[in-house]
Amino acid sequence: MRRLFPAVAASPQIYLDSASTTQKPAPVIAAVEGYLRERTANAGRGSYPWATTLTRTIADVRERTATLLGAAPQEIVFTPGATAGLNAVALSWGLANLRDGDEILYSPRDHASNVYPWLHLRDTLARFGHRIRLVPYRVTALGEADTADIADRLSPRTRLITVSHLHHVFGAVNTLEEVRDRLDPGVLLCFDCSQSGGHVPIDVTELRADFAVLSAHKMFGAPGTGVLYCARRVHEQLVPFLPGGNSGVAPDDSGLAYAAMPERLEGGTHNIPGILALGAALEVLERIGVELVAEHNRVLTRRLIDGLRPLPGLEFTPGPAHAPCEIGYGTVSFTLAGIGSTDLGFVLAEAGFLVRTGAHCVPPADGRDDADSVRVSTHIYTTADDIDRFVGYLAEIAREVGP
Repeated sequence: MRRLFPAVAASPQIYLDSASTTQKPAPVIAAVEGYLRERTANAGRGSYPWATTLTRTIADVRERTATLLGAAPQEIVFTPGATAGLNAVALSWGLANLRDGDEILYSPRDHASNVYPWLHLRDTLARFGHRIRLVPYRVTALGEADTADIADRLSPRTRLITVSHLHHVFGAVNTLEEVRDRLDPGVLLCFDCSQSGGHVPIDVTELRADFAVLSAHKMFGAPGTGVLYCARRVHEQLVPFLPGGNSGVAPDDSGLAYAAMPERLEGGTHNIPGILALGAALEVLERIGVELVAEHNRVLTRRLIDGLRPLPGLEFTPGPAHAPCEIGYGTVSFTLAGIGSTDLGFVLAEAGFLVRTGAHCVPPADGRDDADSVRVSTHIYTTADDIDRFVGYLAEIAREVGP
């Protein structure tokens, strides 16, 4: 499996930062190089074979993405990334549909890309005299969205609940299963699947998702490409957030007549190399099996937690380490007494262990003592030996700096 990923196959260093971005398999690299080197053309813009072939290929990638999510191709929008996808929800749905007093429920401890777009939406609407409320909900000791708190904060003015499907720091899965059946049909659900895409199976119908975003570079693809799922039931509520080619036509002075989905939200030229890379990444994931990836990460997560737990001065952030059952999704975060997380990251890097440290793009907040941590994240190319070597080296550091 490691031979499929040239960077890790050729490096003596141990890459443990797959939650930040995944390594790229050889077919993904070949897809990007092939487009740039051999037949560079635009899709949907010409009748010659180079262009028409690309048009069919992009349609195929859209269908593969839909299959991955249990969706229909018309519900799949290609974006410049997950951040762009969440901003698209805020701009194409929020600006057009929210009214004074409407509310959005969100977690301040999610990734900034699932916090700042809603703050920006609130401030933008306020400039036009419309006041909406952002209602924060809590996170449990397991790192999960507190569904009891969400239920308590629901009101007749709730219009959207946004949540991280797999939390990027805590490694906890959120489905909102406990509250989904109690929601008014008018309440929309938005799932940030940046971390879960390609890591665990996703069924947007089972989640009852109205919106979901994925980040291609976190699922073997290239940076600068993302996916926005928009359920069919919300299509008529959406307006272009990036008006331009594809997104609409102006037949007369009465205004724009918007294109059908997904073209409505795909104004401009596609990131063709990125979409081709996503297609190659999906083929790799199909061959491996997302279920196998999930099980592999679960086993490594438990191995990592069991190895770290006895170390003096080590404290886990909320997440699977505190769960009563053996769950795990490839992400574990912790602190170590006697050394700051950033310094620890430098020490680990010198020894060849590549991890993420810091606040991990969680917006700053007062009174939080777990904002700075070390995050270890795995994928299919991570081995049990990688985990054992990491734990062994960290144990040496803990003995040197600990109480």
